[in-house]
Amino acid sequence: MIISRPSLLVFDFDGVIVDGMEEYWWAARSACLQLTQASAGVLPLAVPSLFRQLRPWVHHGWEMVLIAAQLLEAASPLRQRGAEAYAADYDRQTALALEERGWSSLRLQEALEAVRREAITNDRAAWLGRHRPFPGVVDRLRHLAEEGVDWAVLTTKGAAFTAELLQAFALQPARLLGHEAGPKPQVLLQLQEAWRLRGFVEDRRATLETVRGTAGLEALPCFLASWGYLRPSDRQGLPLGIDLLEPERFAAPLATWT
Repeated sequence: MIISRPSLLVFDFDGVIVDGMEEYWWAARSACLQLTQASAGVLPLAVPSLFRQLRPWVHHGWEMVLIAAQLLEAASPLRQRGAEAYAADYDRQTALALEERGWSSLRLQEALEAVRREAITNDRAAWLGRHRPFPGVVDRLRHLAEEGVDWAVLTTKGAAFTAELLQAFALQPARLLGHEAGPKPQVLLQLQEAWRLRGFVEDRRATLETVRGTAGLEALPCFLASWGYLRPSDRQGLPLGIDLLEPERFAAPLATWT
């Protein structure tokens, strides 16, 4: 007897389901101030333009703490060269900034998560209030069941923090996998063993290209969320198998996406 696998649509979280720009800066700023023991007045409370411009290049949360540290120093490459030039050499600049400060990605991630845990414990409402779901996304996710499709969240954010936000939005995915689960291609391969994957929705083009280039995932439909944190060139010349997902298409039945 052949048992068919249930259908599953997989979503990234930050930049696809939730816009947390205010919280990203608040948490990164707080963690940076604790690590450097700098006075609070040296970094603005409002999201700086340079931080906002670099967000599309961020892959892991700890990188945001490093960007905040760059904004502390008037002589830093980011302050001196601007976001566009810094982004053009982003990976190298990130590695250099870590080395110069003697920091590790693990230390920065732990500092970031400690700030968030404290915020949830001391003022959960305020922390939740720094996030907002993108227009129409919550309602669309709730209606996927009508098409016989389950959905999952696959994110580089910590699972515990993502669960807090999903609960606040009254959303219940079939699976929730945070950065603790491992690299996204690896997790998708694992999910594929139990589910019929109908697609992966992400706002980071490089991640989608890595997924499509992974053995066993070459046929997985990938969608670039147009409303997310995209780089200026991300929409141009998308390779076969990666489609730009506009809000109108997202609202339409899943069968019409490809």
